[in-house]
Amino acid sequence: MNSHLVWDGDPMASLLGRLGEWCARHGRLVLALWITLAVALTAGTLVFGRPTSNDVSIPGTDAQRAHELMRDGFGPGYDPGGSVQLVLYSPDGPLIAKERKRAVEDAMAEIRRLPHVVQIDGPYRAGGLAANLEIGVIGVRLSGHDQDKVAETTAQISAAAEPVRRAGIEAVPANSGTPADKEIKSGASEIIGVICALLVLLFAFGTLVAALVPIFTAGISLGVGLGVIGLLGHLVDVPKQAPVMASMIGLGVGIDYALFLLSRHRKLLADGVPVHESVRRTASGAGGAVLFAGGTVVIALSALLLAGFPLLRTLGWLTGISVICAVLTSLTLVPALLGILGHRVNALRLPLSGTRRDAAHAAGSGWSRLGVWVAGRPWRVLAITAVVLGGLAAPALGLRLGPIDEGYADRGQPERRAYELMETGFGPGVNGPLLVVGEPAAPVRASDPPAPVVAELGDRLADLPGVAHVAPAKVNDSGRAVLVQVVPEYAPSDPRAADLVHEVRSMDVPGMRLHVGGKVAGMTDASDRIAERTPTVIGVVVLLSALLLLLAFRAPLVAIKAALMNLISLGAAFGALAIVFSFGIGSHLVGLDPPVSASASYVATVFFTVPIDSYVPVMLFAVLFGLSMDYEVFLLTSVRQAYLRSGDNRRAVAEGLGATGRVITSAALIMVAVFVAFIAYPDPVVKVFGVGLAVAIAVDATIIRGLLVPATMVLLGRLNWWCPPWLDRLLPNISVAEHADDEPEPAPEPVLAGSRG
Repeated sequence: MNSHLVWDGDPMASLLGRLGEWCARHGRLVLALWITLAVALTAGTLVFGRPTSNDVSIPGTDAQRAHELMRDGFGPGYDPGGSVQLVLYSPDGPLIAKERKRAVEDAMAEIRRLPHVVQIDGPYRAGGLAANLEIGVIGVRLSGHDQDKVAETTAQISAAAEPVRRAGIEAVPANSGTPADKEIKSGASEIIGVICALLVLLFAFGTLVAALVPIFTAGISLGVGLGVIGLLGHLVDVPKQAPVMASMIGLGVGIDYALFLLSRHRKLLADGVPVHESVRRTASGAGGAVLFAGGTVVIALSALLLAGFPLLRTLGWLTGISVICAVLTSLTLVPALLGILGHRVNALRLPLSGTRRDAAHAAGSGWSRLGVWVAGRPWRVLAITAVVLGGLAAPALGLRLGPIDEGYADRGQPERRAYELMETGFGPGVNGPLLVVGEPAAPVRASDPPAPVVAELGDRLADLPGVAHVAPAKVNDSGRAVLVQVVPEYAPSDPRAADLVHEVRSMDVPGMRLHVGGKVAGMTDASDRIAERTPTVIGVVVLLSALLLLLAFRAPLVAIKAALMNLISLGAAFGALAIVFSFGIGSHLVGLDPPVSASASYVATVFFTVPIDSYVPVMLFAVLFGLSMDYEVFLLTSVRQAYLRSGDNRRAVAEGLGATGRVITSAALIMVAVFVAFIAYPDPVVKVFGVGLAVAIAVDATIIRGLLVPATMVLLGRLNWWCPPWLDRLLPNISVAEHADDEPEPAPEPVLAGSRG
């Protein structure tokens, strides 16, 4: 059959082929347009800034209602982000000494002169000094300030406290957020990831020019994606994690997609196909696989819109922007570069590259031999891999979820120092107080003694197990809101703090409706909302991804099996997270320091647990499910094309694995290198993502795609590609793997154990 007839029968492949060929023939124009776009967007973010905001509000929750009552009833200074604390520590003596007290008062006077400061609570008030008199707290309430610039306001307040520092007193600004709320600044991780990726590409291609094409393409894609995300900060609340997540995912998929296209193009050039024809075939075949692979990632991330957590929802679709940019550059910029370079894509061979082609052939033969071996004993391979994967996933049952507090932040950060000083001086619960807001049935007055209903509220709160301290109640001017600060006995990350939130909410105080706000309450509501929506997110991701695979291969069993395989690799990733963070085996190796409460024990400094924010597993699920589908699409495409040539299922599986094994392995190595590099970030949430993504991709590209998928495909035989006639008539003709004649003549049939499938 003439291959052009096949393209004409597949509108998508024909369109991608024409697009790729046009870009190759107008390469300099396409290259100039992409560079101009990347430079313009980057310049725009430099000129107009890239504002970020971690608005963790969840409409409809009890914590949100409490915050609204505090803001409306007591003013913006009582709203989250409306106050700043300075923690004082005097190592040379008590803060009540005359000279130190004068220095503290001078600092408070300087702070009072700052704009937006409406109230200052000094350390010499009830509850402002620790029992050792060496640790104290200055509370600053603000009004009329930009809550998206709390970091700048905090820095100004800290700078105004210079008089206490001259007196030998340490002054550290505290923050009521979590490590996830802090701005994550780009560092060396992206550079390390790019260098590791370049080394893998040099080994895979053997030429410097070919290795630089995916790096350059991913760089342009990342520049455009981050520029769009940065400018969107002026229109929507962009989470502070969005740029680093976009960098992590966008860099990995951008290099991988270009790698798949380049590998296909170089193979066609080696077979004597002209440059522009090779680009057209590459774009129509491998380009279609890239389009579907990127589509699965975007669909998985888009499912986070159903998570019920605004921060997670925004983080999902913003990260998807980087994936879309990676797909667009792969389908347009890569063909343009290939057209410009022509046969020079193989220029600048590395030393010893004369043996590179032989080495590549040997590597391909190695994967072919593995494919033959798996195809000859599928039941044995299936049993062994099931045991191994079950062992990797088993620790996931012990995964510890919960809010992560400043006790796990980088030891060099002022937020952690303030957290540790507060815990030492006032107990762990002071870092996460509960803000109980009561709505009286009838207005009450601020009085001494307090009104009976207010007094009963305070007494009932003080009697609860786990409550360390209850501050005097505050009644607003209208008498419609009562505010009580409750300090638990537990740190914010302790699960018992969340239990206390639920217990306070379940209290029945006659004549008073209770709401609980604050950091712990907000994270508790987020966890509850995400737990409630997680089954929906998982179901939508699995269903839509399987549907996309069905469109790509017109094979229902293949689509269902691929979804199940991805769930298995996810189990291995969560098992690794549990081992490192929930069981504490290796937590020190990923750069985390134990909280001060655990530092006294040597064992605790080596093995200590770290809670994982409740939104992280859902986000990881969406990202990993999409990324795992990438390798599934490329492997199945090759197997399907081999099957169309020979009609022999066993042979097709062996040939497909042999043809894609080296490329998929190289792509996986690049992904793993990028994700491991991000573990160096000081932010614990980024470390969790780095570990989970690296382990999942490593397992997926080796055990899953190299052993389990081929074994199950051999066992299913011709059922792999079975499709009911009625379904076949309904599906649009957009398959990515129907181009059997695109391939060169097949190699001699490998010798397989067993009969033909």
